[in-house]
Amino acid sequence: MTLLSSITSPEDLRRLTPQQVETLAAEIREFLVSAVSRTGGHLGPNLGVVELTLAMHRVFDSPKDSFVFDTGHQSYVHKLLTGRQDFSALRKRDGMSGYPSRAESPHDIVENSHASTALSWGDGIAKANVVRGLRDRHVVSVIGDGALTGGMAWEALNNIAESQDRRLVIVVNDNGRSYSPTIGGMAHHLSTLRTTRGYESFLDWGKRTLSRSGAPGRFAYEWLHGLKKGLKDVVAPQGMFEDLGIKYIGPVDGHDIEALEHAFVRARAYGAPVIVHVITEKGRGYTPAEQDVADRFHAVGQIHPETGLPVAPSRFGWTSVFADEIVRIGHRRPDVVAITAAMLHPVGLAPFAEAFPERTFDVGIAEQHAATSAAGMAFAGLHPVVAVYATFLNRAFDQVLMDVALHKAGVTFVLDRAGITGEDGASHNGMWDMAMLRIVPGLHLAAPRDEPTLRDALRHAVDIDDAPSVVRYPKGAVVEPIPAIETLDGVDVVARHDAVPATKSRTAAVARKVLLVGVGSMTGTAMAAGEALAAHGLDVTVVSPTWVLPMPSALVKLTGEHDLVVTIEDGLADGGVGSLLAQRSVEAGVTVPVVPLGLPTVFLDHMSIDQVKATHRLTAQDVTRDALTALALL
Repeated sequence: MTLLSSITSPEDLRRLTPQQVETLAAEIREFLVSAVSRTGGHLGPNLGVVELTLAMHRVFDSPKDSFVFDTGHQSYVHKLLTGRQDFSALRKRDGMSGYPSRAESPHDIVENSHASTALSWGDGIAKANVVRGLRDRHVVSVIGDGALTGGMAWEALNNIAESQDRRLVIVVNDNGRSYSPTIGGMAHHLSTLRTTRGYESFLDWGKRTLSRSGAPGRFAYEWLHGLKKGLKDVVAPQGMFEDLGIKYIGPVDGHDIEALEHAFVRARAYGAPVIVHVITEKGRGYTPAEQDVADRFHAVGQIHPETGLPVAPSRFGWTSVFADEIVRIGHRRPDVVAITAAMLHPVGLAPFAEAFPERTFDVGIAEQHAATSAAGMAFAGLHPVVAVYATFLNRAFDQVLMDVALHKAGVTFVLDRAGITGEDGASHNGMWDMAMLRIVPGLHLAAPRDEPTLRDALRHAVDIDDAPSVVRYPKGAVVEPIPAIETLDGVDVVARHDAVPATKSRTAAVARKVLLVGVGSMTGTAMAAGEALAAHGLDVTVVSPTWVLPMPSALVKLTGEHDLVVTIEDGLADGGVGSLLAQRSVEAGVTVPVVPLGLPTVFLDHMSIDQVKATHRLTAQDVTRDALTALALL
C-alpha cells in the first residue's frame, strides 16, 4: 500500500512524519505523470505545486479554511489530498473535472478557469467571515506570478490592504511563468525578489549575533528590526507589497516542505492579510517537462510517460493555419502588429514574434488592456491583431465596445477555440462570442469553415480600418477544404440537393425548399443534413457565409426564396447568428420561418466535443429531424 492511497482527507496528512511527507511528494509526482499521460490535462503546473499544496493542507484546515486557486489548473494535487484519486476519466464525461468543482467536493470553491480572480474571491470570503464573526478561519488564495499581471488582481490588492482584520493569506506561486515566461514590470519585480536574499540573511545574522549579548543585544536587534522598511528598500526591494499595507513573507523555497510550513504557520498567526511569496519550478521532477522551453508541459494530450512524446501525432490545426498566415500578412503589411495576453504559443503568435519581435506585444493576462492599447495603436497608424482564446474575450467586452468600436478603430480580434472546447469545461467553452459581439455597432465577424476561408478572412479582416473585425475558429484539427460551388453576393453555396425522385412523388408535385445555413465549423453538419433531407423529398440548398456580422443581405434574400431556413452554429442559439437572421428577415418583410439551432444558454459540463453536440442536438441527424418537424408544422 502506498502512502498516497492511505490519504483520504487532509487530516491524514497531519499524522505523517517529515520523511513520510517527502515520500508522499515523490509518489504524487509519479502518480500525476502516469495518470495525466493517459488522459491529457494540465501536467506542468501541478508538478510544480506538490510541496506547496502538501504544506497548505498540513497547516490550514480545509474546508473550514477556504482554499481558492487562481485559474484552478493547478488543483490536481489538492484533489488527490481531498479524497479524489480516480483520475481514469479526468476531463471526460462523468469523470473528474480538470478544475475545482463544487459538485465534487466541499474543499473546492472557484470553478472558473479564468485568471486573476482568486484575490477578489479571497477578499470577499474574508470580508464575509468578519461580518459573520467567524474569527476561527482563514482564506488562502493561491495566485501565480502570471495572474498577477492581470489588473483585477491589483484592484483586489488595493481593497485587501484597506483593512487589517481579515484573515487572508495570499500565496504568490512564482515560477516565472503563466503559459510562457511571465513578462512586464511585475515579473521584473518578482525576479528581483527571487534573487535578493540580503535582507533576510542580514536579519538572521543580526538575530544570531546580537542575541548572544543579553538584554542590550536583544534591544539592538529589535531596534534593527524596526528599521526593516528602510533596510528592505536597500537590500531587498520587497517594500512594494508592504507599501500596500500587506505583510510580506518570503521568498520561500516552494519545494522545501519544512520552510513552507514554517512560513504558513507565521502567516496564519498574523491575523491580517499576508503575502507568502513562494518560488516553484513548473514541471518539477519530470525531465521532459523541465526541458520543455515553451511551456514546461503546461497542458498535454495523451503522451508516452517515459519520453513525454505524444501518443498520436497532432494533426494540422486551425491555430497553425493562423500562425502561418499572420506571418505572411506581416511581411506584406509593415503596419500590422500582434498582441497576445500571456499566450504567445497557445494562440499561434510565436512565429510572428520570431519574424517581427519589435511588432509583437505580450501584455500579460490583461485582455482589457490588450483591447484598449490596440485602439491606441490603431489611432496612431497601426493595425493591431489581438489573438486570444474566445472565452477570454468575454473579459474585454467593454473595451471592444467603448474603446474600439465607438472610435471606429481598425483592430482585428482573432478568437482561437471558439465554440465548443469540450473537456476543459464550462468556463473554457468559447460559445458566447457571436451572441455577445452581434450587439457591437459596426463590428465585422467571420466564421471560416476551412483553411482557405480562414486565410481569406484574415487577409480581409486586416484590410478593415474603420471598425473592429473578428475572425473566429474552433479547437482542433482543420477539416478538409469545403469548396464553394457558387457564391451569391458574398455568401458561399457549398451544396445543392434536388429531392430524390422516389420520395418527391410521395410528398408533393413540387418539392418544398429548405435552406441550411452552416456557420463556420458547423458547415459539415449542415451538408450531411442536406443529403438526408433530400432523401426525404426536399430540395435543399446549403450555404456557408464566412462573414456573418453584419448580417449579409444576400442571406436574407435567400431566406425569402425558400420554405424553411435552418441555421446551425456552435454558439448560443439565443441571440446568435440564426436569431439575427430571423430578425433581419422579419424587418425585410420575409415571412419564411427560421429555425436557429445552437447551444442552449447554460454552462456545459465537461465532455468531448462530439458528446456536447450529441447532448445538445447538434448532430446531422438532429438537424434533419428538427427540419422535418418544422416543415410538418407549416
